[in-house]
Amino acid sequence: MKIETTPRDDHQITMTVEIEQERMDIAKKRAARQLAKRGKIAGFRPGKAPYNVIVQNYGEQAIVESAIDILLEEVYPKALEEAEIDPGAQGSLEEMETLEPPKFTFTIPLKPEIDLGEYRDIRMDYKFIEPGEAEVDAKLEELQGMYANTEEVERPIEEGDYIKADIIGKDGDDVVFEEEGYPVFITADKREGEKPFEGFAKKLIGSSVGETKKMTKTHAKDDEDEQLQGVKVKYEAKILVAHGKTLPELDDEFAQKLSGGTMEELREIIAKEAENEARAEYEDEFYTELVDKIKEGATIKYPPQVLAEQVKYVLEDIKQRLSQQGMEFDAYLKMQETDLDTFTENEAKPAATNQLERGMIFDEVTRLEELAITEEALSAEFSQAVSSLSSQGFDFNNIKGGDRAQKDIANNIAMQSRNQLMTKLVLERLKDLATGDFEKAQIELAAQTELAAQKELAQEEAEKEAEVEKVEEAEAPEEAVETEESEENQEEAGE
Repeated sequence: MKIETTPRDDHQITMTVEIEQERMDIAKKRAARQLAKRGKIAGFRPGKAPYNVIVQNYGEQAIVESAIDILLEEVYPKALEEAEIDPGAQGSLEEMETLEPPKFTFTIPLKPEIDLGEYRDIRMDYKFIEPGEAEVDAKLEELQGMYANTEEVERPIEEGDYIKADIIGKDGDDVVFEEEGYPVFITADKREGEKPFEGFAKKLIGSSVGETKKMTKTHAKDDEDEQLQGVKVKYEAKILVAHGKTLPELDDEFAQKLSGGTMEELREIIAKEAENEARAEYEDEFYTELVDKIKEGATIKYPPQVLAEQVKYVLEDIKQRLSQQGMEFDAYLKMQETDLDTFTENEAKPAATNQLERGMIFDEVTRLEELAITEEALSAEFSQAVSSLSSQGFDFNNIKGGDRAQKDIANNIAMQSRNQLMTKLVLERLKDLATGDFEKAQIELAAQTELAAQKELAQEEAEKEAEVEKVEEAEAPEEAVETEESEENQEEAGE
C-alpha cells in the first residue's frame, strides 16, 4: 500500500492511497458473493453461483462499486494508522483516480489545534468605577415615573404629557393632512415616523388646552408621504385635552410599597443593583477586549467541518429562542428581509466562529492553568440555579415525564452550572494575569510558603532542644546520687 499525504491550508490533509491490484480482485469476488447471497440466480443456491455468472446477472459496475465499499472499510483505517494521522472527524473520499491499480484520494479533517502564545504577558488595567449617588437618583426617578398617576391637567403642556388635538395641514387651500382627536406624546426628542412631521410634539410644549397652535413646515423632497414631498405646509393644532403625571413622593411610604423597607434601605438596594449592572457591563467589555488580545497572539486551527457543526448549533439555538417567543424562523427571516444563505453567512457563521474560537481558548487556559471546580462550589452553584428557577415559578415536582424527566433536567442544570463555574474561573484567572494580581499572589504565596517553612524548621529545632534538655534533666539526678555515694565511700575508707 502506497500512501502520499499533502497538508492543506484549511487544516485538512489530502491522503492518496494506492493498493495492489490483487486486493481489488479479491474484493470484487467477495462483493460478487455478497450480491449473490442477497438475490436469486436460476440454477444455483444463494451464494454458490460462479463469478462470471454473477457478473452476467448484476453487471460489472455493481460489483466494482460494492468492492470499493469493501476496500474502503479495510484500507482507510489502516492508511490512517500507517500515515500516523489522528483525524478530528470522519474523512471523505474525494475521488478514485484509477481502478487498475486502485487509487483513492481522501480529504481528512484534523483535530482542532491551538497555541495561546505568550498570553500570560498580556497586561490590561481593570478600572471599574462604582456608580455614584447621581446614578441612584436617576434610578429612583425612573421608578418614580413608573408609579406616577396620570390625570387631566389645565397647566401649560410639559414634556412627558399626553394630549389629544385636532390637526389640519394645508398647502394653500388644499388639505394635505387632517386628524381629529389625534393622540400625541409630548417629548423634546425627534422620533422617527412622528406625524405629521418629526419634531411636531416639541412645538406644542408650553401650549394650553383650548389653544390653537400654528406652525409651518417645509417637508423634505424625500418625505415618506409623496403628497408632502417638498411642500410647504401650514399646520394648525387645537389642543383638546392634556394629561400629565403626578409623581409620588420619594419617602418611606413609597419605599415600603416597592421593597417593604425604608427609603434608605431602598437606596441601598438600588445602589447594589446599579453596581452589579454596571460591573457586568464593564466586565463584558473588559473580557471581550482581553480575549481578543489573546486571540491576536494565538494560533488557532480547525477544519471547516468543525465550524459547520458550530453553525448548525447556532441556527438551532436561534430557532429555539424564536419558538419560545412564538415566532417561526422563516417568518423571522422575512421580517429581516433576508434568506437562509445570507443570514447564515452574515450572522450565524461569524457568531459560530467567535463561539468556537472562544471555547478553544477557554479550554486551553483551563488545561494550562490546571483549573478545577470543587464539589462545594458546584453544589452551591447548582442550588442557586434551582432556587432561581423555583422563584420564577418552575415546579420540579410537577414535570411531565416523571422521575426520568426530573433527572434529565437536574443533569442539564448541573452541566450548565459546571460550565458557568468553569467560565468564571477562566475569566478570573485571565483577569488576575492581565492585571498582575496573579503574579503578585504567586510571589506572596511563595513568601508565605518560605516563611511557613522557616517557622516549621524553627519549631523542629526548638522541639529537638527541648528533648535534649529533658534527657539532660533525667540524667542529672543519677549523676548526683553517684557523686554522693562516691564521697561516702571515701569517708568510710579514711576511718
